[in-house]
This record gives sequence, structure tokens and C-alpha cells, in this order.
Amino acid sequence: MKIAFFDIDGTLTSEIDGSVPDSAKKAIRKARAAGNLMFLNTGRCFQNVEQRFREVGFDGFVNGCGTHIVIGDETLLYVSQPAERIHDIIKLSREIDVDTLYECRYYVTFDRTLSIKHPAAKRQAERFLERGYDIAMNIDDPNFTCDKFVIWYQTEDQLAKIREYTDQYFECIDRGGTFREFVPIGYSKATGIQKVLDHYNLPLESAYAFGDSNNDETMLSYVKHSVAMGNAESEDIIKNAAHVTTKASEDGIANALKELGFF
Repeated sequence: MKIAFFDIDGTLTSEIDGSVPDSAKKAIRKARAAGNLMFLNTGRCFQNVEQRFREVGFDGFVNGCGTHIVIGDETLLYVSQPAERIHDIIKLSREIDVDTLYECRYYVTFDRTLSIKHPAAKRQAERFLERGYDIAMNIDDPNFTCDKFVIWYQTEDQLAKIREYTDQYFECIDRGGTFREFVPIGYSKATGIQKVLDHYNLPLESAYAFGDSNNDETMLSYVKHSVAMGNAESEDIIKNAAHVTTKASEDGIANALKELGFF
């Protein structure tokens, strides 16, 4: 039995329009029917794993870069942050006036006391609103917390100031340009994979990881059978992968699953 872990954006979904190719859906279902395990492994927290992804048919989900793992109806792991720590980050984000998105398994939200400035942050907010999300929650509630967060900054000084505090608790992942993802230290897509393998009592050699971006590097470097999408964000991802498939929009998942013997 093999077990496959898929990133969402640019891996499960087309890099062109964000749709899930029919070939990917059929191949994942076929691989699962053949007795293999299929998992999403994403930086998205569970609330933001849209129904169109869930209905593809997966055995489980590694969410929030390894901070929340769901297998069937069972929560195998869930790690949230102390409210006091997140409120320190909220205060700091306001002081330096940086666009911050707070993510947890129940919601995603911006700080409604600040205007969204960065063009990419504005586009993300628009996409959330199109999905019907409430992205203006009361983050001043003393009980408010989150699992992880991302920022879009305008100046290097903003990034340096927030990292003065966050580096003791979070790993800062460069997502390209002025976009950064902050994941609790000790958690990653790779730790998520190992937790799932332990649950099924499977060896690491059984695991295959599919990805295309910088926050996939931990899982791609962790497993022996790493698969880089042809549309990967950097040449390093392609160069360091054990296998390279076609672009997500060009049947990349289907081609790789067939080539690697999942069915």
C-alpha cells in the first residue's frame, strides 16, 4: 500500500485558473480504489479547505502546515496558539501597519480596524468574500486566537520588526515577493506526514508527496518519493525532487499516479 500527500494550490488545482482537473479527481479516486491512501497536505486551515476539494475523495487532511490532522471523522492532532501570544502579534501588526491574515480551523480573518493595503492581500480578501467567508471578526475578543498566520508587508523594516517577536515561536516561510507564512515551530507538512504514517503504522518508504511551492519543501525533502509539479515555483523544487510530472493543468497528478504505480 502506498500513501500520497497532495498540496492544493498549484498541485491539486490548475496553476491557470484554480480549478481541479477532472483527470486529477479520477486518478485520485482510482488510486484509492486500488487500496492506496490519499491525503491533502496543505497550508490552508480546515475551514478554508473548500468543499470542492473535500468531495474529490480523500482519506484525510493535514491542515495548517501540520497543525491539524483529520482522518475520516477523527481529529488526530490539533494545535492552536495561546491567546496572549496572538494578541501580542495583533498589537505588533497594528503598530507597524502590516496586512495580517489570522487562520484557524474555524475561520480566516483580517484585522477590521485596519484597511487592507497590499494588492495581493486585497485580492485574497476578495476571494474569501466570494466564498462567503466572514473575514472581519472581532479579534479584540480576549479569547480570540488562531493556529497560524500570514502577512503581506510593504517594507523590509516591517518584516524585521514582526520577526523580532515571532521568531521565538514561529518559522517564517518565504512564499515569494513580500508574502510570508508563519507556522508554529515544530510543525510542518513533513511532521504531518510522519504523524499520519505513525497512525497507520506505515514506513516512510510508503509515502509520496506532491507539491509545487516553498511551503512544500519540508515534505518534498522528507519523503523518498517526492513529486514536483511541472509548474513548480522554483527550479530548486524541480531539481531536488525524485520525480517531476507535468503541470497541474496538463494532467500532472494523473500522469504521476499512473507512472508511480498507484493503479
